[in-house]
Amino acid sequence: MKKLEEYVRSIPDFPEPGIIFRDVTSVLQDKDGLRLAIDQMQALLDGLEFDVIAGPESRGFIFGVPIAYNLNKAFIPVRKKGKLPCETVSMDYDLEYGKATIEMHKDSIKPGQRVVIIDDLIATGGTIEAITKLIEQLGGEVIKVIFLMELKGLHGRDKLTKYDVDAVIRYEGK
Repeated sequence: MKKLEEYVRSIPDFPEPGIIFRDVTSVLQDKDGLRLAIDQMQALLDGLEFDVIAGPESRGFIFGVPIAYNLNKAFIPVRKKGKLPCETVSMDYDLEYGKATIEMHKDSIKPGQRVVIIDDLIATGGTIEAITKLIEQLGGEVIKVIFLMELKGLHGRDKLTKYDVDAVIRYEGK
């Protein structure tokens, strides 16, 4: 089996010159790559006591749900504004090119629950920072944040310094 990094397709000059786009779909489209990604992300949780996994749509769902299933944990979806049917809490955050709002069901996290957040990529860190605030607003405790890939050149960890953050693959640039 290849190393996980070999399954990630790198596309130069997308979406703009000088950027190397790290394409997660090439991992998802290969059965061995997908298994390796799930297994390596899950291994980062070995020995950790926690209650639930949360993840943002859509790729946080892709990686978070199978890990939650494997570990017999619940999965809490974090969605874009207007996608959840019950009472929600929301948080606005900055994107590279604008603003966005995410939401969680108000009853999705119970006070005192220990939460792991899973997503595919950390870039600027804005989405995950907003998720940590929502979880804490509901009384949960974020005990670990896991990514498949990290773009170190965008300094996303700077927004998450009070959390245990880990990534399977770390790229130096943007």
